[in-house]
Amino acid sequence: MLSATEVHQLLKLPYIFQHFLTHQQANNNITFLQFLDMHYMHGSPKDNDYKDDMRLPFKSADNCTAALSPAFVPVVNPGFAIKTIELPKLEKTAGNTDFVLSAYRSSIWQPPKSC
Repeated sequence: MLSATEVHQLLKLPYIFQHFLTHQQANNNITFLQFLDMHYMHGSPKDNDYKDDMRLPFKSADNCTAALSPAFVPVVNPGFAIKTIELPKLEKTAGNTDFVLSAYRSSIWQPPKSC
């Protein structure tokens, strides 16, 4: 999952805090939200620490992997044949035509009868 998706970017999370401390040493008034805004909301300007900025999580697409899995179709042995089985045809029956469902629907609403 780490090589096929961007989950590996989460492994870079410790570096974001190290880079924040570097910015905080240069400017004591910077907050973490200002730091995130500076690095993620305004693109990637080429400033003095551009190389360090590109090491932050989700700033660059690296370690992308494309996996190719070839599928081989086996050759069928021509000497092997599947025997087909003939099933007898079943005759359809019409059923009991004397029974009419609609005639019995009203009987479910009748009160119970005592014997």
